[in-house]
Formats: sequence, structure tokens, C-alpha cells
Amino acid sequence: MMHQLRLLGLLLAVSAPALAQTPAAPAALGPLTVDKIMRDPAQWLGTAPSSVYWSEDGRRILFNWNPDKNRRDSLYQVAPTGSATPRKVSWREQRTLPASTGEYDASYTRKVYEKDGDIYLLDLKTQKTRRITNTAERETEPNFALRGKLVSYVRSQNLYTWDPATGETTQRSDFRKGSKPSNGQPNDKSERYLRAQQLALFEVIRQKDQDRQARERQQKALAKLRPKAIYIGQQQVSNLQLSPDGRYVTYTLMQEPSSEKVALVPSFVTASGFTEDISTRTKVGAPQTAYELGMYDVARDTTFVLGYRELKGLDEQPAYRKEYQLPAKAPMPADSAKAAATAKKEKPANELRRVQPFGPFWSEDGQRAFLVVRSTDNKDRWIVALDPAAQKITLLDRQRDEAWINGPGIGYGAGNVGWLPDNRRVWFQSEETGYSHLYTVDVTNGQKKALTSGKFEIQKAQLSRDQKTWYLSANATHPGEQHFYHMRLDGGPLQQITTRTGANEVTVSPDGKTLAVRYSYATKPWELFVMDNKAGAKMRQLTHSTTPEFESYPWRDPEIVTIKARDGADVYARLYRPANAVAQGPAVVFVHGAGYLQNAHKWWSQYFREYMFHNLLVDKGYTVLDIDYRGSAGYGRDVRTGIYRYMGGKDLTDHVDGAKLLTEKYGVSAQRIGIYGGSYGGFITLMAMFTQPDVFRAGAALRSVTDWAHYNHGYTDNILNEPYNDSLAYARSSPINYASGLKGALLMCHGMVDTNVHFQDIVRLSQRLIELKKENWELAVYPVEDHGFVEPSSWTDEYKRILKLFETNLKPAEPASGGSGAGTGAR
Repeated sequence: MMHQLRLLGLLLAVSAPALAQTPAAPAALGPLTVDKIMRDPAQWLGTAPSSVYWSEDGRRILFNWNPDKNRRDSLYQVAPTGSATPRKVSWREQRTLPASTGEYDASYTRKVYEKDGDIYLLDLKTQKTRRITNTAERETEPNFALRGKLVSYVRSQNLYTWDPATGETTQRSDFRKGSKPSNGQPNDKSERYLRAQQLALFEVIRQKDQDRQARERQQKALAKLRPKAIYIGQQQVSNLQLSPDGRYVTYTLMQEPSSEKVALVPSFVTASGFTEDISTRTKVGAPQTAYELGMYDVARDTTFVLGYRELKGLDEQPAYRKEYQLPAKAPMPADSAKAAATAKKEKPANELRRVQPFGPFWSEDGQRAFLVVRSTDNKDRWIVALDPAAQKITLLDRQRDEAWINGPGIGYGAGNVGWLPDNRRVWFQSEETGYSHLYTVDVTNGQKKALTSGKFEIQKAQLSRDQKTWYLSANATHPGEQHFYHMRLDGGPLQQITTRTGANEVTVSPDGKTLAVRYSYATKPWELFVMDNKAGAKMRQLTHSTTPEFESYPWRDPEIVTIKARDGADVYARLYRPANAVAQGPAVVFVHGAGYLQNAHKWWSQYFREYMFHNLLVDKGYTVLDIDYRGSAGYGRDVRTGIYRYMGGKDLTDHVDGAKLLTEKYGVSAQRIGIYGGSYGGFITLMAMFTQPDVFRAGAALRSVTDWAHYNHGYTDNILNEPYNDSLAYARSSPINYASGLKGALLMCHGMVDTNVHFQDIVRLSQRLIELKKENWELAVYPVEDHGFVEPSSWTDEYKRILKLFETNLKPAEPASGGSGAGTGAR
């Protein structure tokens, strides 16, 4: 009996751990709290598939994913048939995979790519790979040269080619730092006299000099077999290309400014225990890199730098310069007017503007080339035909914008450009009509044609591999939807392929028959689907990323509403309303960041934490409005540039007009409206609290720009020009100049190692508020966070403070005693 009892105890002891490991039924999310929604999203929400691409044989779709809730995403693969579960690709397998990016030859039979600093050639028919380089140095920028006969690449700022037939490697350029050395002959008269005297007096010296001359003749003869030595001083070289006929090596020369003062960001919480400075960036208006397009004519053994003096409008100065001959028109407070007192009043000189060239882009037959040239003030973009033999350019298209040039398919570089298969027409995107559309221009006669038109944007455009069909992504059905379309080569109606409401990010299979689609809806995070590449085809889901806990909550589908702005424009917004809203209830207005970004759309927001926070607010009785204010993406040029020279102008009044809509149509109390946002959203929050204190009672400004003169050049210069040329724009656009207007409760949150909007920004504003004797503000600092927070603990702390701010100041009839109730962060 005792033996039996001991055996039973042993069995229970063995089985107890197994019973404990049995997974329990997934817990429902329950009522939303900040602690719940700000957890590590990989652990409870799920990680969406990303970076989707096809294997070169089209048998697999590869993507990054993390269904196992690891610290990082891993590479997965799945068959497009959807007949199998996605499988993680082992590290050993990944080592043998070709890179997802690379360049193809004209017939799409070979691909050349870089991997781990070496160059490889893949035969797409046999799927066999040849390793071209195996060096300690890094080789980059692989491409096909001499119409596919050679492979080119760059090593140590020089161009090389490799011949697949012979295995021979040839150096095509020889760039050298510094100045060209002298030939040994003195330039000074006295030095020449002394040299001649030495040669006349001493036989040994004459013999040595004759030997030197013989060696130089021999080296010169050998040099004819090598590329010309090109001395570039202290310039850098990039974008090396060999022309299709092998005659020209083209390159971009970059001259960095001789002196740049770079802002340092101190990191206080470090592994070493010492404060460590992070070198970040210059500030707007600092000297910028100068660019030139150089050409090495191999046949003539000479080099030249292309000139642009004949470009139409190169001497045309921006219209805003004329304003400095007249009194400022925009009203400004005393602080702002004082800051603008240093504005220049003299008439600007009619000087040639600096430019940056991109290209050349050669036609497939190698007979023609074009460049994209942009003015460094980003107010002009020229597309020009290039004749390298004559060192001549011919204008094909000029886009001028008194604000700045950007938009889908345009960007700040060359943009989305190329040749049509006739080797005669260039295609590109332009906002000529106010929306980014697709155009062609004939280089032989200058004839221009619009392939698409309408009040929508072509957001992506590419030719099919057989060059018979355009593959387009556009928001033609609604500004808040993205669909995939086909169009004939010469234009015509768009044929819509995807149909599900939301966003459809499409990657086409190598044979063009199948689409990998990353799809999402407003309430559903991104998942991977597959479908045939034809209209009406059924989408088949390949991944399931969200967890049962996340799915247990009924996430709200926000309404897409339009706000009629005071200037008559229609402004789109997301609206979240309580099911049983009380009369004269509270509301919160959310301001997305980046400025040029879209958030009032029908797909899963990149602001997913904020989306979940808005659901929490609605559960607590708030109405939430999320506005695509002026400056946002997705709505064309006029909305994109609506903030030119006045950030905090129309973008802010759009939010004031939104607050008015809340009170007039949705029963919100005009005395109980708060506002919050991060980065650009933090900037707008500050402008709202300082200049519209009777509209917004409380605001949370996160990682905010407080003074645009302290932000970077690449972003700010486009919108406000340079501070020393357009001080009025900076004075009226910077919140620090309006700080005296603060009345409501203000919470500011900022990461101390923010290398984008520096912590110095919020420190300067804090000092200004102290000097103004303002008391209704607080600052919460995050010692280990950069611009975009990473740690769940930081997100949780920040959003608890934001919730407390709103609950304290928007819910009660009177503010809580003891200050603003903006939180308990350090001041």
C-alpha cells in the first residue's frame, strides 16, 4: 500500500509541470487602459508582414514577419498558391539567397546585385549564381554596361567592369585626391635659372635628369593603356556610370562646405557611465554641398564639367524676395515682429542659382540620354536631353513651383523617370495640373503628352517587364484609398485590379501573372494576400498576424468626414464618436506628424498606438477628430504646399475650423476641447495653445519643433526658405515667438537623445516660459528615447500623462486645484 502511494505521488509530481504548461484560453482584452495598449505590440497585437518580394523564379513570396513574438522580425517564405503555412527561412538558407534588390539586363535573363559588399551575377534561366568579387574592400552600385556585355561596379570611388566571357576586370576611372603634381619644371624665374645652371655645370645631374625623362616617357606610354588620372582636390565622387558605347565615364562631384557647425546631442544614460555626445546635423541655412556633373571622354582622354547657364529660368529669383521691398503683410505679435526685425530690405541680386544634376539616364539602344536637374532651392526641376560629345543640354520640360517641388513619384531627387521602349520618349511624373500624373516627352521634337489626368494622384508607376502595360498605384476612387491599376502604354482609361476598400500595396511576380498584396483596412492591420493579376480576381490570405487578445476588442471604424475650411477648401478627417455621447461633452483633436503625411484614410494607421488611444478616449466619452490638415499628403499640390512660408497658418486654422465643426454639428462643448500630437503635431499643438487659447483648453505637445530656425535644412528650407533670406516666415512660424499667449494647461514631452528635433528645442522654450512667468505647463523628459519612442515603458508613461491632462482639464466643471493637472513631469 505504501508502495502504491509513493508511485501515485511520483506520477503526480511528474504530471504537474505538464498540466501547468497547458496553454489557457486567450484572455479577452477587456476595458482599454494605457498600460494594455502601450505594451510591446509584438507581444499582444501581432507583427504585420513587411518588405515583401518575390523569389526570382516566382515560386515563393518572401517577407519579414514575427509570429513567434521574438525581439526582431525574421525572413519568411510562402508559396503563392497558399497551400502551405509560411515558413521561416533559416540563416543558412538566407546566405544562399540572392539580394532582393539589384539590376536586370534588358531581356530580364540576368540580374546583378551586391551582397555583403561583393558583387554577384544571377542567371535567371538556370538560377545559377557567379561571384564576381571577393575582396576585403566593399563593391557597390552593380549594373550592366556596354548594352549588357559587361558588369560594372564601384570600388573606392572608382568604376570597374567585369567581362563574364573572359573573367577580365578593367578599371575604368582613376580619381585621385589632391592636385595634379607638377612635371618637375620650376615655375619661378630664379628657380629656372638655377636649374639650367646645375644642368650646365654637372654631368651627373644631366644624366640623372635624362634618366628621369626616359622613365616619364615610358610611364606616359603605359598610361595610355590605363584610365586618365583625374585629380579632384577634396571633392567626393558618386554616381559613376559607363555610357552604353563605352566612350564616357560620367560622375557627380560633391564639394562639402569648408566649415559646418554640427549640433551635438548629449546622451546621459549610457553603458559607460559617462555623458556621451552624439554628433547630429547642421541647422537650416548652413552651407550645403555643391554638385557638378563631370564627364571623362575616353576617346579624347579629357575631362569636362557640364554647365547649365542656358537653362531657362536659372536666374529667376523666388517671388517671396519681392516682399522684402515692402512692409510685412502678415500680422505678428510683438515677440514675432521683434524676431523679424533683422529682415533684409535690399533688392536681391539677379544671380544664377545653384543646381544638382541627376543621371544621365541612357536609352536602351544607347543613342540618347537625359538628365534631371534641380535647383538647390527646390523651386525648379528641368528635364534636359544630353549630348555629351557637344557638351550640350536641351530643355525637354520645366516644372516651376514658387513653393517647392515634391509629390508622389517626384520627391527631392530624380524622381520616377525612364525611357519608353521606342528609345525616343522619356516618361516622368509632374504636378503640373496640381496633382502628380504621368507624362511623356519626345526628345526629337519636344512634344509632351499627359498619360493620366484627374483630381487624384499617381502614387507609384512602373512598366511591366514586357513594356506593354503600365502598373500604377493611385487614389482615384477616394483620397483615403489606394488601389492597383493597369493602363495601356500610350495612356487611356485606368483598369482597376484591386477592389477591397483600404490600401493595397502590390508586388508583381516575375512572370507578371500574380500579385502579392499587402492589404489593410482601418480596423485591420496589414496582412499578406495573393491574387491573379487581373480585374475581379479573388484575394487569398497568406498570413494571420493579429492575436486573439487584440481581436477580442471591437475596434472602431472611424468615419471619414470633410471640414469646410474658412477659405472654402475641403479638409478630410477621421471622426471617432461615443455610442451614447452626452450633450456638451469633451473632445480631443489629434494632429499627425511629419507634415507631409496622410492619416485620414481607410487603412491601418501607422499611428496605431494613437488609434488605440482614441478608442480608449471614446470609451471614456470623448469625441476624437484626426485631421489631414494643409500640408498633408494624398490631396495634391495645393494642399501639400498650403503651409509655404507660414507653418501655423492654414494648417492651424484647419484645426480651429475642425473644433468649430465639433461644437456646431456633434454637440461638443466649446470649453472642453483638447489637442495633442507629436513632432509636427507637437508644433501645431504649441501654436494652438499659444495663439488660439480660447479654442483649446489643454494640449500635449510631444517631441515638438519650437523654433524652425533650429531645425534641419533639407525639410525646413523648402517650406520657409533660409532664415537669413526670409526671416518673416520664420518669425511667424515659430511657437517660441508666441509663448506669451499661453492660457490653458500645457504638457510637453521630449526624448533627451532626440537626434531629429533636438532636446535643446524644448529646453529653450521652457526657459522662455519661465521668463514669461507662465505656471500652467509641465515638461516630462525621457532620458533614453530618440525622436520615435521605442520602450513600452516610455510610451506608457507619456500616454498616462496625456490622459491625466485631458481627464483633469476637460472632464470636470472646474480644473483640479494645485496647478494645471498636466502631469508630474520635471519642469
